[in-house]
Amino acid sequence: MNEKVADEAIPGNKDISISVSPTQVERASSKSSKDLDDAYEFYRRQDATNVDPLEARQVLRKIDWHILPLLMGTYLLQYLDKSTVNFASVFGLRQGTHLQGQDYSWSLSIFYFGYLVAQWPAGYLLQRLPVGKFIGGTTIVWGMLTIVTPACKSFAGLAVNRFLLGCSEAVVNPGFVLVLSMWWRQDEQPMRLTTYYSMNGIAGICGGLLGYAIGHITSGLPPWMYIFLIFGAISLAWGTLFLIFMPDLPSTARFLNDRQKVVAVERVAMNRQGVKNHHFKTYQMWQCFKDPKTWILFTMAIAAQIPNAAQSSFTSIILETFGFDVLETQYLQIPGNVVQFCSLLLSGWISSRFPNLRCAVMLISNLICVGCGAALVGLPVGSDGTENRWGRLVALWLCSFTSVGFSLSLTMVSSNVAGYTKKQLTGAFLFVGYCVGNIIGPQTFKDSEAPFYTSAYIAILVGYCVKTTMVAVLYLYMWAENKKRDREAVVQGSGLSEEQEKEAIEQGMQDVTEIDNKGFRYVL
Repeated sequence: MNEKVADEAIPGNKDISISVSPTQVERASSKSSKDLDDAYEFYRRQDATNVDPLEARQVLRKIDWHILPLLMGTYLLQYLDKSTVNFASVFGLRQGTHLQGQDYSWSLSIFYFGYLVAQWPAGYLLQRLPVGKFIGGTTIVWGMLTIVTPACKSFAGLAVNRFLLGCSEAVVNPGFVLVLSMWWRQDEQPMRLTTYYSMNGIAGICGGLLGYAIGHITSGLPPWMYIFLIFGAISLAWGTLFLIFMPDLPSTARFLNDRQKVVAVERVAMNRQGVKNHHFKTYQMWQCFKDPKTWILFTMAIAAQIPNAAQSSFTSIILETFGFDVLETQYLQIPGNVVQFCSLLLSGWISSRFPNLRCAVMLISNLICVGCGAALVGLPVGSDGTENRWGRLVALWLCSFTSVGFSLSLTMVSSNVAGYTKKQLTGAFLFVGYCVGNIIGPQTFKDSEAPFYTSAYIAILVGYCVKTTMVAVLYLYMWAENKKRDREAVVQGSGLSEEQEKEAIEQGMQDVTEIDNKGFRYVL
């Protein structure tokens, strides 16, 4: 048998060509089928064939044009459906559903209780079921739940609806992190993730404009009902398209021919993480529990999401307390969403263009948020809460940089965790923290403190400070581990020998975790 040669650059080692020797292939063939990647047969087809860089770029272009728009559209609609209560809150939702006191805050938190409950089942099913079909099916479900929201006439009805909506949307974020590692190389992932994540900003802009337009409807149903009906119908239609066009694996993609499928699998094999393995492995679960990265990312997610209520579900109400009228609260959200959109794309470009700058970009964006959080706490608000409203409004807009830190933390899962069971469990832990933060956040907005919301602004500042600290801790841990592995491999600098790279890639396709695969290096 000829040697397997992949003339494709490795992130951070761009001069290295990878080969897999006959002995390695024979060793792989003796492995249990549970250990081999779902796309391993396509990986082995690369024997004796060079991957032309031009051909690899053509395949990447097809993946970008086919997969990325599906992720972008789904993420946009997920954010819109989740945030409909924000746009509807000033158009009669609270009156129409007879919410009192902290009922509105609890309706926001209950969404994340559903999200939390569904995390573990969603992670398991994402591993066991076809990814594209599973995500598409849940998109249809959440569209239906959004459409029926106007039928809720009480807090109890709205709470049940929001809980189920949280359960259905719990699939998207962890599912997309897994999709990212299945289709793109480590150095390509930040730009793609921040591209689809930037749809939060576009959704905020579209939602603000639609909310402003719907606010002028004076006949028929109450305006808040139209918001749910329109957004839900769009999600229902989009979910059907996603179900039809989203492939489950590179090896089953209809938009690629057989040769291109092999190239697509070969590209992501370079990540030393494999593509997908649908067998749950208990030892990887225990490794996940013991891995410091799991708990650092968990803490980071909680701290990042406590301030999120001010950036999503309470934005309209906060702007009302600043002294703006109902329609102004809709279009004055747009600049913050523009900041979010631009900062995400810029951070993604920097992180993909320049290696090992992800943590540095996260730190800078988090420090901007710390400064803005301090402004929201420290600026005088006057007796009625409207003093310094423009200064506080700008600070609120710039808090949108928080999305940079959280989105790049997701690439720490897609790029720095190997072993499919371990990856999906680490993602689940991160999103459990995401849920906990989003459950806590709305409760810091106490109705008794309106219009000042002192507790909420202090919580925002504390959250930003904690997540900034966690980024530094994560960087130091991964940097130290890389240096330790370099010393153990007796390698000069940060590179690996060709033989070590070759072995690391083969282990990745055999579902070996990044802890056991000593040829793995963390992307910083």
